[in-house]
Amino acid sequence: RFFIEFRVLLMNVSPEIDYTSYQNHKENKFSIIIPSWNNIDYLKLCVRSIRENSRYSHQIIVHINDGSDGTMAWVKEQELDHTQSSQNIGICFAVNAAACLASTSYIVYMNDDMYVCPEWDKYVMDEIDALADDYFFLSCTLIEPNETGNRCVIHKDYGSDCSNFKEEQLLNEHESLLKEDWNGATWPPNIIHKNLWNMVGGYSVEFSPGMYSDPDFSMKLWQLGVRLFKGLGRSHVYHFQCKSTRKIKKNNGNKQFKRKWGVSPSIFLSLFLRLSEPFQGLLKQPLESFKLKLSRFKSRF
Repeated sequence: RFFIEFRVLLMNVSPEIDYTSYQNHKENKFSIIIPSWNNIDYLKLCVRSIRENSRYSHQIIVHINDGSDGTMAWVKEQELDHTQSSQNIGICFAVNAAACLASTSYIVYMNDDMYVCPEWDKYVMDEIDALADDYFFLSCTLIEPNETGNRCVIHKDYGSDCSNFKEEQLLNEHESLLKEDWNGATWPPNIIHKNLWNMVGGYSVEFSPGMYSDPDFSMKLWQLGVRLFKGLGRSHVYHFQCKSTRKIKKNNGNKQFKRKWGVSPSIFLSLFLRLSEPFQGLLKQPLESFKLKLSRFKSRF
């Protein structure tokens, strides 16, 4: 606890967060939480894509970090449910604050530099309806303009920013970008039942401002007993890769993860979640022999 409070003190995080809900009584399927830090052009595009390209209606909740670029005024004008802090409080605090306003059974965490493609939510809802219980963690499949070596992502350049976004071309072509379902759901856009979110306590604030908070959240679900970590190959979301993390001092999340869980993030993602492998059902506990070998060598990671 001291470590968490000390990190927060060093970050000079303001604990004051405003909560605003317009009590929209539509039959929403998902509560989509979007943290945003003075990124209004991308946020507008993201929200428009949700409204125009979704099969179902959804609750949209924006956490506004600062908002002095006009974000606050625009969100109020659009009557979007929102939380707001006077300064950037990082991903973990932001998504946890926004999740407090969630009114549906399913929470979607999405970044503001994302654009959802048509039927993205239909494929997610179809998957949820086919599952036997709520012990799952699902991710949409990202389409990104830059090759990063990530085998979970479809690489196709439809623009690097809002000014050169080839929206019409993306809408015409995204269904032809075939991708099989994959193992290892962890990063946004991701979908989880609100009960599981509450049971693990949302995102861990000791990882503020947010580096490695994604695999940490997945590890907490693993510890809870979740074994379905599935990326949906047909649910497409374009990602501009315009990361706000370039503007902040990053935490050493890799070291924190190893200290917290006794294993490196890379081992967890590859051995436990089997990240990027073709989806073949529920994940299994690693073989005991491999676990023994891991315990001998984990100090090296």
